[in-house]
Amino acid sequence: MSLLLLAGGGYGVYSLVGDDVPDEDPQVASARKPLTAFLDAWAAKEARKAARYTDTPDGAASLLTSVLANLKPTKTTIVGGRGRLEGEGEAEFPFTVTMAVPGAGKVSWESRARVKQTSGETAGEASGEWKVVFTSPMIHPELQPGQTLALKGGGSRAKVLDSNGEPLLASSLVGTVDPVSGKGTSGLEARYDDVLSGGKKAHRSLVVADRRSGRAIKELTRAEKAEGHPVRTTIDPRVQEAAAKALDGVDDKAAIVAIDPSNGHIRAAVNRPGGLNRALEGRYPPGSVFKVVTAAALLKGGLRPEDRAACPKFARVDGQRFENQDQFELPADATFADVFAHSCNTYFVNARGRLSDTDLRDASRAFGIGGRWDVGTTTYDGSVPVNNSDNDKAAATIGQARVQASPLVMASVAATVKSGGFHQPVLVPDAVKKKYEAPVALDAEVNAHLRELMRATVTSGSARALKDLPGRPHAKTGTAEFGTAKPPRTHAWMIGYQGDSDLAWAVLLEDGGSGGADAGPVAARFLRNLGG
Repeated sequence: MSLLLLAGGGYGVYSLVGDDVPDEDPQVASARKPLTAFLDAWAAKEARKAARYTDTPDGAASLLTSVLANLKPTKTTIVGGRGRLEGEGEAEFPFTVTMAVPGAGKVSWESRARVKQTSGETAGEASGEWKVVFTSPMIHPELQPGQTLALKGGGSRAKVLDSNGEPLLASSLVGTVDPVSGKGTSGLEARYDDVLSGGKKAHRSLVVADRRSGRAIKELTRAEKAEGHPVRTTIDPRVQEAAAKALDGVDDKAAIVAIDPSNGHIRAAVNRPGGLNRALEGRYPPGSVFKVVTAAALLKGGLRPEDRAACPKFARVDGQRFENQDQFELPADATFADVFAHSCNTYFVNARGRLSDTDLRDASRAFGIGGRWDVGTTTYDGSVPVNNSDNDKAAATIGQARVQASPLVMASVAATVKSGGFHQPVLVPDAVKKKYEAPVALDAEVNAHLRELMRATVTSGSARALKDLPGRPHAKTGTAEFGTAKPPRTHAWMIGYQGDSDLAWAVLLEDGGSGGADAGPVAARFLRNLGG
């Protein structure tokens, strides 16, 4: 007997009667050796190794890989019986396969294997070498060429729902379900597979399936019926549709997130294209949209919106040059409100002396950044490290260096300004055990100034794309550099909230240009689609 510990966490066991069989024919004993190695490797989930002991290694490896990938057994036991000669240079052995298969329980079947002595005419084979004769029915007697073993759902799978109780129409959030096994493979379908499918009991059946189409051809075991329970999200289908339509025609990778500032409920999360859920999980430098947080730190330190604020074309820090977009500068009588509205990088870089190495980190905590959010799905919750150099602080003031955020985080920043305090975003309320609470509160006077600054950014600054829209939008633009190209490539951001309704949002165009010129029109389309 051989016992192998599998990397996948289970055990593979192969035991063949005849290791020391009295009066066994020497030819049978010789034929048994490659079969022992084949079944040993199969039990250990080493398909390619097993295939080397067969007469058609490519076909054997392909089918065994398919079976193991579909069933994902945690334990495999193969018990063989006494072999016998079947003519000159041929022998046959019975064996029984037993697998512990997640979702299907213990499955078992009997099969037979032929082992044949080669003539030595094939290149690379020694004369008289024994090989396992590979056929599909050897793996399972019900299999034919072009077929495989798979799992099929045996119950009624429930749906992921929107806030109205209807099936959620957001593929990048919902995810996918394997058509053969019925198991969730990505997104909310994977995260809540047990809930949606009805639990961990044996509710999937072993089937013969067509390898090309995945269609189940014959059921080999009968599964218990299991009724799944729906998973309800906070997504508002009206807001989700408005966000999705706003990205129509956008060639860049992009995301829009919308939040209800009063309770943190995520009303929309759209990704273009699908696949990576960049809306909730993406990690990006936020660029100038982070100036909302920097402004909070400066205002708390005593700065006033009406204070004079120099905005030159360039700022230099230890040999590093910072500049404004298109190298603009503002008049000598510009105020802090002006430099915020026009997103003047050089002012914020030069204002770093007003901040300690921990001030930006501390200010970000009032917005929940860097906490561990219990949202009901996977999210990236941002990072604002303590500054470790003058250059690091200078870049961090404008959302560069090591500052990172997701569109969800930046939508939450806007929502925090709107509500006056951080409300942790939530997507699946029933799954949230404990919401993250900001360790510090946002100062009320600071917050009032932030609202003024974000409104001025729309009426007289870089977010003018929203100027004529109803609902009193407040916003901040951002153009975030990334990579090492010269000139630098940039992500386009815009975040904001509606003054007359409970809606905060973030728009990200990955490698998409400028916040005001490129993200701004997308944000405007989104708000127009909502009717203001």
